[in-house]
Amino acid sequence: MAAPAQPANSARQSILPVAIKDEATLYQSYMPFLKGGGLFVPTTKRYNLGDDLFLLINLLEDKERLPVTGTVVWITPQGAQGNRVAGIGVQFSESPEGEVARQRI
Repeated sequence: MAAPAQPANSARQSILPVAIKDEATLYQSYMPFLKGGGLFVPTTKRYNLGDDLFLLINLLEDKERLPVTGTVVWITPQGAQGNRVAGIGVQFSESPEGEVARQRI
């Protein structure tokens, strides 16, 4: 008998470095319609909805990385219609780190 499948978000959190180098990219990446805000992160790595992630966000020319936890709430797969960039939308957690990220962005 096979063991029941575990939800993807019960596994250890993945660490995902995010480098946003210019203001235009920041505006394109920010997802204000998500409760608490979030970012679209271009990636070809596979994630599932509900996966918990630990983002290390490097904004513009800042030397300091913003650590924030979040959850995958949006997936744009490779080869998406309209030549859209593959990636994931990550909703920031309701935590002090998430609040700091929202304020900085």
